[in-house]
Amino acid sequence: MTVQGTIVTVIPRTVLMGSPLLHISRPRPLLAILLLLLAAMSGCAGAPVQEMSNARQAVRAAEQAGAAQAAPELMAESKALLKQAESNLRHGEYRAARDEAELARSKAVEARSIAEAAKQAPSKP
Repeated sequence: MTVQGTIVTVIPRTVLMGSPLLHISRPRPLLAILLLLLAAMSGCAGAPVQEMSNARQAVRAAEQAGAAQAAPELMAESKALLKQAESNLRHGEYRAARDEAELARSKAVEARSIAEAAKQAPSKP
């Protein structure tokens, strides 16, 4: 229905629905699902380069602080996690690599803290 001053014109619905300007398509469920999957995957699609670098640096810093002697279990666990992260990275398992690299960094930071605390503690005669 259109209104032009005092003249009212009624346009049949079938005419409107056939108009290319007013064509309203139904949402395509497959397209919507694909777009959602792409959006979900984009967050973990890239290689965890920064996380791997952070983990390697943390392990090196812990080793330099003497964590191998002060916290050998944590250092061994951190190194094993880093090694597994590198393996997952080579195999394209980026989510697992990222998680393990972050855990390796965390363990290395903890080991370094223990080593630095041990250095600052008064030595016993």
